[in-house]
Amino acid sequence: MGNNLKAVVVGAVLGVAGAAFAQGTPTTPAAPKAEAKAAGKAAGAGKAAATAGKTEVTWWGHAAFVVKTPGGAVIAIDPWLTNPKAPQGATWPEAVDAILVSHGHFDHVGETKALAQKTSAKVYGSFELVSQLGLPEAQGVGANVGGTFTVKDATIHLVEAVHSSSYQADPKAPSQYAGAPLGFVIEIANGPTLYHAGDTGAFQSMALIAEQFKPTVALLPIGGHFTMDPAQAAVASKLLKVKTVVPMHYGTFPALTGTPDVLTTELKKTRSTSKVLALEPGKATAL
Repeated sequence: MGNNLKAVVVGAVLGVAGAAFAQGTPTTPAAPKAEAKAAGKAAGAGKAAATAGKTEVTWWGHAAFVVKTPGGAVIAIDPWLTNPKAPQGATWPEAVDAILVSHGHFDHVGETKALAQKTSAKVYGSFELVSQLGLPEAQGVGANVGGTFTVKDATIHLVEAVHSSSYQADPKAPSQYAGAPLGFVIEIANGPTLYHAGDTGAFQSMALIAEQFKPTVALLPIGGHFTMDPAQAAVASKLLKVKTVVPMHYGTFPALTGTPDVLTTELKKTRSTSKVLALEPGKATAL
């Protein structure tokens, strides 16, 4: 996402918290105790394990997700936990094993550093990006496409994405090159195989991702402008041969106009067999 839009979003939509978002180190937003407790339960926060035998996925809005596996792995992806669609008053996850960051733009790095400091989670992303986050050496796992890592019962594969990537640690300084953008395939033992596409357009090598990893659930951007729109996401789902598409990266900013309903229409046009699963921010969903 470009710096011009970032400036508009920070100033007009997110107000005084915007500068902290860009650095990825904002504090947890305050909320009344009762509201925070209720929202925290809805968001699946805390130390509770995933539903017995199931994988739980909680969407925090935009491209941010928290995945809990049957084996107890807790994985946060692109944790912009204070985005405009995030569950109001929700507390952050108390325990996180791994944080996956697809690329360096502020709306994906989000609160990565603060969440890593809070939970001691390892952070996985491109070598260039992870090197700029200022993490302790033991927590920063810089890698690239082709890298594979194991977190409890989850095997994480780094795959390509078609986008750009820059990171701005200091809002007063120029953005720096942050390596190639990434997507993630998460193979869960005795569970689904998830594909988080990051920010991307549709690309032919999605068929290779399908051949190699056989994902069953794809978390795909549908907003358009900076990523795929619903029509392109329908093409992507056909290349990926997934059973389920979870739409993301839509409705956060005015430019992101794609909707799950339009995605459903486009899937029918392509005769795709994929079904749309539109998640509610903060609600844990068992897969």
